Amino acid sequence: MLSRLTLALLLSSVLLTGCNKAPPTTVATGNTAEPSVSAAIPQYSAEQFFATKTYMGNDINHNASALLVASDESGVFNLYRVSLDGKDWQPLTQSVSDPAFPVSWFPADDRLLYTADQGGNELNHIYLRELDGTVRDLTPGDKLKAAFAGWHDDGSFFITSNERDARFFDLYHYNSTDYSRTLIYENNDGYSIDAVSKNGRYLALSKERNNADNNLFLIDLQAKEPSATLLTEHDGNISHNVYGFTPDSSTLLFGTDGNSEFVEAYSYRLASGETSPYSRADWDISFIYFSDDNKYQVQGINADASTLISITEQQSGQSLQLPPLPAGDLRGVTFSADSQYLSFYLNADNSPSNLYVWKLGDGQAQRLTQALDSSIDEAKLVQSSVVRYNSFDDLAIPALLYQPKQASATEKVPALIWIHGGPGGQSRTGYSPVIQHLVNQGYAVLAVNNRGSSGYGKTFFHLDDLRHGEDDLQDIVYGKKYLQSLDWVAADRIGVMGGSYGGYLTMAAMAFTDEFKLGINIFGVTNWVRTLESIPPWWEAFRESLYAELGDPAVDGERLRRISPLFHGDKVKKPVLVVQGANDPRVLQVESDEMVAAIRANNVPVEYVLFPDEGHGFLKKSNRITAQQAYLKFLQQYL
Repeated sequence: MLSRLTLALLLSSVLLTGCNKAPPTTVATGNTAEPSVSAAIPQYSAEQFFATKTYMGNDINHNASALLVASDESGVFNLYRVSLDGKDWQPLTQSVSDPAFPVSWFPADDRLLYTADQGGNELNHIYLRELDGTVRDLTPGDKLKAAFAGWHDDGSFFITSNERDARFFDLYHYNSTDYSRTLIYENNDGYSIDAVSKNGRYLALSKERNNADNNLFLIDLQAKEPSATLLTEHDGNISHNVYGFTPDSSTLLFGTDGNSEFVEAYSYRLASGETSPYSRADWDISFIYFSDDNKYQVQGINADASTLISITEQQSGQSLQLPPLPAGDLRGVTFSADSQYLSFYLNADNSPSNLYVWKLGDGQAQRLTQALDSSIDEAKLVQSSVVRYNSFDDLAIPALLYQPKQASATEKVPALIWIHGGPGGQSRTGYSPVIQHLVNQGYAVLAVNNRGSSGYGKTFFHLDDLRHGEDDLQDIVYGKKYLQSLDWVAADRIGVMGGSYGGYLTMAAMAFTDEFKLGINIFGVTNWVRTLESIPPWWEAFRESLYAELGDPAVDGERLRRISPLFHGDKVKKPVLVVQGANDPRVLQVESDEMVAAIRANNVPVEYVLFPDEGHGFLKKSNRITAQQAYLKFLQQYL
C-alpha cells in the first residue's frame, strides 16, 4: 500500500472489487422543491465560507492541561495553547507569512516542536519553541527538507533530513537538553525511513521497486554491524506499508495487499522474527496506532470514501464506547499520556472539523470550537451521496454527488465534475469550503474517483498505469453522461475542474474532448515530460515508482507528449481558468504560463490567477478567497 499512498501524496462495509463489471448505476432522484423553496435558500459568499476557521493538531501536553492546535483564524496558520475546556487560547506563534503546523509537545514539559516551510516551497524545517517563547531552527540550512520521526522513551527525539544528500533522508537523534544531535543512520541506498522504535533500537524502512511493489526492511542499531534485513521476501508485485512500532518496542505492525485486494495488517515480533495476521477488513486498513501507555489501540478503515475509526481497550479487547456525538467522521484521535483524556475532531460534509475533548467515563464530550462561520446555517449546506456509474467498459466508477437544495426537475442546475489530485488520490467525504460554496451558489458537483484512485482495491488502483489521460479521462466523460441522466441537472451546462493531477485531467478534457463547457485547472500538470524530468530531488526514492505509474520521459517521451495538453493547445476551444502558485515545486509555474499562452493563441477565453506566495496548494486565507471568487465569477460568466 505504500506505493499507493506515496503516489497519492506526491502529486496530494461492502467489498467493492474495482475490476468487476459494474452494478446498475445508482440513481439520484431530484428534489421535489418548488421554485419558491429556491428563493428561500440563502446564498453565502466566499468570504463567509472562508471566514470558517480551520484547525489542525490536538496533541495533549504532559499534565493534561492544554492542547497544541494550529488555526488559520489570523489568516495564516499559527499555533495556540488551548486549555482543555477551550476557554483559553494563547497564541504561541504570530506569523503573517509562512504557516506554522504543530508537531508535538515535549513529553515532560511545555516546550514544543513545529514545522514550517517558506512560501509553499515544501522545504520544511523543524522548529523548537522554548518555555520562554524563544524559537530556534533545529534544522538550519538552505534547500534542505526535514521531518519529525518520533520520540525516544527517554524524551530525546528523532528527525530526518536530506541536508547531506538532497536525494535521500538520513536519521538524526537529538538530545532534549542541549539539542546536540548524532547521525545514527546514513541513508545511501534510497530507503524511506518509516518508523523508529521508542527505545531507539530499531528502524523500519521501505524501498520501492515499482508502483505496485515494495519491500520492508528492519535495522537493529545495536547490532555490531547494523544492516537492513529484508522482512517481506515475496514473488510478484506486492505492496507494503508501515503502521509503526508498538509503544513497548516489541512489535512492528505493517500492512500488505499480498493476500487481498485490500490492505490487511500484520505483526512482526522483533524478538522471535514471527509474522502473524493482525487485522483485516473489507476495505483498506489505513492506520493503526496506540496510546502512549499502550492501553488503547486506534484503527482507521477507508470504507467507501469515509474513515471508520475504532478504539479498542487492549487488555479486554472491548471497543471504547464514546459519548453521544453529532453525525460525522472522527479524525485525529489523541490520548493524554495517562489515557484519562481523549481529544479528536468531528467532521462532516456540511460541518468543518470541530475539536472535542472527552474525559473518559464522562457522559458527554466537550466541544471546544465553532469552526463554521456563525453567519452560515449548517442546515442549509448539503450532504454528499455515494453513487456509482458505469464507464465506457462497464467498470463501476465511485463518486460523491452534491445536489444543490434548490435543484429539481423544474429548476435544473448547471453541474461540475470535480477531479481529485494524485494520481492515486481519492475524493472523500468531509467538509470542503470550495465544493460547499459552489453547491450553495447553485452548481451540482460530482466528485469522481476515476480508475487509478486509492481506496477501491489494488486492481482498480493500477488500471490507469501508463494509461493516464486515456481510460481515466473516459471515466470523467462518462461522469458527465451520468450527470446528464439526472432530471435536475441542466444537461448542456456541465464543466470540469480539479487540482494537481485533477488539473491535468481537466486540461486533458478541454484539449482531447469537446464534452465540457469550460474547465478550471488548479495547478495542473500540462507537460508530463518536463514535470517528470524536474521532480524535486527528495523524490529520488520514489522515482522508479513514478516512472512505472506515469512513464519514463527518456523512454516514453512520445506517449507523454501525446497526452500532455500543452502540446495540443490548439485543440482547446472552450473557456479555461488557470490558478497557480509561483513557488510550486511539483507543478512549476512555467507549466501554467505556457498553457495560458497556448490557449490565448487560439483566441479562446482564458483567465489566469497567479499567487506569488503560494506553492502546491493555497494556505493563506486571503488567497483562498481570491481563488474561490475567481471560480465563481468564471462559472457565472461561462456556465
